[in-house]
Order: sequence, then structure tokens, then C-alpha cells
Amino acid sequence: MSRYRVVREWRFRLAAMRRRGGSGGWALVLGPGGPVGTAWLAGLAAGLRRSGVDPAAAALIVGTSAGAIAGAMITTGRDLAAVAELPLQGRDRPPDEVLPEERHRAGMEYLVGTDEWPGGRHLLVTAVDVESGEPVVWDGSDDGVPLTAAVAASSAAPGFAEPVTIGGRRYMDGAFGGGSNAHLAAGAGTVVLIEPLPQTPDDSGADVWIVPDERAREAFGDDVGDMARWTPAYREGLRQAPAAAELIAAAVRGPAG
Repeated sequence: MSRYRVVREWRFRLAAMRRRGGSGGWALVLGPGGPVGTAWLAGLAAGLRRSGVDPAAAALIVGTSAGAIAGAMITTGRDLAAVAELPLQGRDRPPDEVLPEERHRAGMEYLVGTDEWPGGRHLLVTAVDVESGEPVVWDGSDDGVPLTAAVAASSAAPGFAEPVTIGGRRYMDGAFGGGSNAHLAAGAGTVVLIEPLPQTPDDSGADVWIVPDERAREAFGDDVGDMARWTPAYREGLRQAPAAAELIAAAVRGPAG
């Protein structure tokens, strides 16, 4: 399914929600950041749950690359504490190795835990068609596109993992089609943009922008593909979560009291 068809269908759904008197709730946009950024997002999401802000409560979640992995884990109800540390086979990637498609897909199967798209959860996963260069979006309505295949394609960054084959076409990292793709959440109510690798937020349309703080950036190190940084990055996301929860709650529900 093309990006434009999916976006058009979501515009119709959001317009219908507004006609019924709803604002569409709030949208969560999760941006790219490599494996280290994925760990930070997972820790942050786990901490948000503990702090009383369930990221799965968003009316729409847009996930790109690391954000697609985190979005899939959030919407399918993955036990995020279970990914605070990776098994040994998940940490033994040589620094310069480009992951074969099959191994990358297997990693996504471990992290996400299911090939089933979240029922009743509105998740958009972005990627780029390698041959045409066209951005694409999957939302679970495409027959024969398993969730982990879409997530693997969205996070198949050049130099990190081979492109992923879906339906006879090859797809790569969705960040190359529009960064965090925050524009896909336009019209969905309050937009919360969370980016492990901060971009310029001015044109994103976001109401809340959450990024790693200085201490978290130190934990990331210089290589977001460094699997040895996974657990420290996860813990930093967990640490930042209470403050992030306050920002989100204030924007979505209004200040307490």
C-alpha cells in the first residue's frame, strides 16, 4: 500500500472522529535512533507506564526505524522489562557487519514478540521502497505483511542491515523518507514527538518534544549501533520517564489540579 493511500485513509478516519465530536485524542510519533535509540525508547515507554501515562493510549502511533520497533512493542503489549537486557546472541554483532535480512528479521521477532498487528491499536510503520525511492506506510491492513517484516524494513538502515523483501519488493529505513514522519500525525489531536536522535522540531507540528538529555546522550556513546550500549540506554530512558510523563500529561489532559 502506498504512503498516500494510507495517509488519505487516516485523514478520512480523523475527520470522521471530529464529526462525531471527538478530537482524535493524542498522537505519539516515535523517531529513528538505531539500536541504542530503540533501547532508550523502550526504557522510556516502560517508565511512562509506571508513571501513569500509557503510551498505548494514544489514538495514533507513528513509528519510524527505532520508533517502529518501539511502537510495535508498545501497541502489542510487549513486556518492556524483558528487553532491558538483550540475550547474548543479540549483543554479538561485529561493529562493521551488515546484518543479513533473515537475521535482522529474527531480531525484530525477538523484540516485538509477535507477527500479529495490534487489534484496535492504530499503528503506522514507515519505510522506503529501495527501487523507486517512494516512502511507504503500513498499518496492518495489508494482506500478507507481518508486523515484524514491516518493522524490520522500517529499521533496515544502510550499513546496518540489508533491505527487507516484502511482496517481491525491497524496503529500507523509513527515516530516509522523512525523518520521524511527524506529518503523518497531523490532525490527530495533541502530537507528542519523541526522538532519540533529535531533529529540528519547528516544522514537525509537535506539541510536546522529548529527546535524550545530556546524561542519556553520554550513555548513547558515538555509535548508535553499538549493542553494548543497549542496557545503559534503556536505563536512561527509564530515568527520564517521570519528567516526560509530566509533560505528556499536561499537554494531553491539562495540568493537574
